[in-house]
Amino acid sequence: MTEHVRIENNNGILTLTLARPDKKNALTDAMYGKLADTIESAEFDPSTRVILIRGEGDMFTAGNDVGEFAAVAAGKSEGSRNVVRFIQSLARCTRPLVAAVQGRAVGVGTTMLLHCDLVVLADNAQLSTPFVSLALVPEAASSLLMPARIGYARAYEMFALGETVPARSALEWGLANRVVPLDKLDAEALALAQRLARQPAGALAATKKLMRNGEALVAQMQAEGEQFAQRLRTAEAREAFTAFAERRPPDFTKPLTDRALPAI
Repeated sequence: MTEHVRIENNNGILTLTLARPDKKNALTDAMYGKLADTIESAEFDPSTRVILIRGEGDMFTAGNDVGEFAAVAAGKSEGSRNVVRFIQSLARCTRPLVAAVQGRAVGVGTTMLLHCDLVVLADNAQLSTPFVSLALVPEAASSLLMPARIGYARAYEMFALGETVPARSALEWGLANRVVPLDKLDAEALALAQRLARQPAGALAATKKLMRNGEALVAQMQAEGEQFAQRLRTAEAREAFTAFAERRPPDFTKPLTDRALPAI
């Protein structure tokens, strides 16, 4: 439902709020589509100088809606393509991107931050990328960006073991620019966005283009996407999402190909 993304444009700052707090701001295909449409349109709107992404409620986002993943794994759906549009729109965005993150940021909730130019974390923020735990692989060019940002050892631990990184560690590792008390989060992120909005837009865009190769990131996303789509249809993924639905730990130690898979 597109009402789960709230859009405000004030004084050159386009604010995108993930507004599905009853579902931990889990991202649906429709939400990805609305986010992608808005970010793509901003490229042609000279009045938009900065894009600010935030989440409503007590967490930033639980990541992709697991029910949609499970439907693909069970062969009941072809899956979303709007997520591809969304992450590519982040890679290609020439406007400064600012993120305000509170509580948990899971999966794409963390990998999207790698495309943001300024990231402000509340002191209760927790970042995690548990793709392998769901029998999947990293996305959003994070297999390239995460090791480059924090080193291979830390990145591998985040991906392979699904380790959660608290706000202070994320700051020390270079995943964020600021950590502030929760009640100061929105004000700090907005203040940074306002400072960027007062800077010369052309110089900001040229600086970002020199620092980031958007098309190279899109190419990495495409390579990841092929692996992601393949993994989503494996017996391992079906076991992961069946276990999630049944509220039990998945068992990847036994042969899975011939196991009868309960309906999700």
